[in-house]
Amino acid sequence: MDLQTYLSNKEKLKNTGPVYRELCDACVQPSFSCYCEHVKSFDPGMDVVILIHPIEMKRRIATGRMSYLVLDNSFLIRGQDYTNDPEVNELLQDPSRHCVMLYPGKNSANLSEMSVSEKSELVPQGKRLTLFVIDGTWATAVKTIRQSTNLQTIQRICFSPDKPSNFRVRKQPKSFCYSTIEAIHQTIELVGESLGFYIHSRRHDDLLYVFDKMVERQIECAKSGEAKPRHLRYSRDLKKQLGLTGKVF
Repeated sequence: MDLQTYLSNKEKLKNTGPVYRELCDACVQPSFSCYCEHVKSFDPGMDVVILIHPIEMKRRIATGRMSYLVLDNSFLIRGQDYTNDPEVNELLQDPSRHCVMLYPGKNSANLSEMSVSEKSELVPQGKRLTLFVIDGTWATAVKTIRQSTNLQTIQRICFSPDKPSNFRVRKQPKSFCYSTIEAIHQTIELVGESLGFYIHSRRHDDLLYVFDKMVERQIECAKSGEAKPRHLRYSRDLKKQLGLTGKVF
């Protein structure tokens, strides 16, 4: 292909290609699927530190970001190896905090099996529970723990899921694997009362409310996209059709 033909085809692609939508600064969703109107923030009686993997940060349906928008006094920190992360280390070294990590495993204390008194003893008197949660795939979470030496000594907690995840727009490894926002909700459900959070107010259900709204909207968008004629759907084959793949000679 000569240069003139290439430039001509490139101009055609520019004029016929997709027009990308502007994204909301908060939820990183296009206007038609922005869920910010459904966000109702509250204080869960603990601080939640969401360690979000760079890959997860790019996903528009990352529920770690959603959790951050709902939870007062929460943190959203991007990275994979947090060993030398100044914000993480400052939180870990804060004497007013008791840091734990939500992470399943044989060395994790299972909240589902703990008595009320055992949950009350989870946090030393006078300290605020600071819950670290890794937002990413299981593979990236394992890698984050392996690389982040400062996270390896944190007390770990977990729970036994009592129902399948409702994350219907994203495939989970197994039915009992929860999304980040569902896992945080369940943790508050199990330990919130012992921290002085009034569980019966159901304020923590606001996490699931915005999550369900997002899932429903994504399903609607998927269905409407499938209903469009094929020629109206954006396809990456457009470049191939215009001869813009490969080298320019």
